[in-house]
Amino acid sequence: MSPSSTGGFLDRVLGRVKLGGWLALAAPVLAILFAAAITAIVLLITGNEPFATFGLMVEYGFRPRTLALTLNFATTYYLAALAVAIGFRMNLFNIGVDGQYRLAALIAAAVGGALVLPGPLQIAVVILVAVVVGGLWAGIVGLLKVTRGVSEVISSIMLNAVATGVGAWLLTPELLAVPVAGSNNIGTKPIPEAAHFPGIALVPGTQTKVFGFIVIAALMGIAYHVLLNRTVFGFNLRATGRSESAAVASGVNVKKMVLVTMLLSGAVAGLIGMPQLLGASYSYSLDFPTGLGFTGIAIALLGRNHPVGIAVGALLWSFLDNSANILDLEGIPTEIVIIMQGTIVLSVIVAYELVHRYRIGAEQRRVGRELAQNTAKPEGAAV
Repeated sequence: MSPSSTGGFLDRVLGRVKLGGWLALAAPVLAILFAAAITAIVLLITGNEPFATFGLMVEYGFRPRTLALTLNFATTYYLAALAVAIGFRMNLFNIGVDGQYRLAALIAAAVGGALVLPGPLQIAVVILVAVVVGGLWAGIVGLLKVTRGVSEVISSIMLNAVATGVGAWLLTPELLAVPVAGSNNIGTKPIPEAAHFPGIALVPGTQTKVFGFIVIAALMGIAYHVLLNRTVFGFNLRATGRSESAAVASGVNVKKMVLVTMLLSGAVAGLIGMPQLLGASYSYSLDFPTGLGFTGIAIALLGRNHPVGIAVGALLWSFLDNSANILDLEGIPTEIVIIMQGTIVLSVIVAYELVHRYRIGAEQRRVGRELAQNTAKPEGAAV
């Protein structure tokens, strides 16, 4: 291959890489702009000035304390989205993440409150219990799918309800609950102070600390990327998600992959409640955060199951949730933020599909041009 042809080849490759990068970036940006436009229309209909409202949210959202809270919310959102994304990469819809993390947090909190161990060891035990409980609860879904062919969507939804019932039964004074001092609330026995996960003074200008668990969440994102892209298991997982029949023809044990993937998804789901449990509440009570599993579904879709995309989606979602607090004080309906979040998810799915179709069309046109150039005979060439 001559230097000129090599240069031309590299130019074409780099051009395709740049095109793919711009297209991948265009989809979420267009989705956010579209969601902002829809939200602006709703604000106008309700008699509120859109630009003033958005400006109010941005100003409040970048206050030091709000930024710290945004990072804390984003930490739990990120873990929730990772748990969902593991299943998504294999075309498994683990909608039971919500029940898995709540049951895992409850049992881990009870174990943490009952044990008296050196601080770091007790933290490790609490996290291990949460991971095991979350994994085993999700494993029921995988087992039902591989042995009886039950859809993971149906079984995981039902197990959410079962987990709620089991949690309500366990969190009673006869079993695990004790009165929470200074309130009518009940919860598990508090985890000793030595086993609290230390926070980080990451945002200057506020005494609110960022969950130290943000480091664990970042490490989980790295582990997720390495597992999917640098291991044989990750390759088999992605291959099965792309085409189950092709994976079977290649010797992949699909049933085993389904079961292991659900176990991994549930294990990560078990970590969702740990930032709150070990960094703020130190017990599982009636007001423990709920619904994080469903938020994770939206963020995983927004981030296209990529660890960096999920991180951006978690920060955006958390920013909107926290900046919405100022709206109520100004007499603006906070439901505006819910409308914006829902519109973002719907529009980003549509935008990614449009970009995907455009990319396929562009690639087909490129191949057509190259084939036409290669088959054209030079002028004056011998027949």
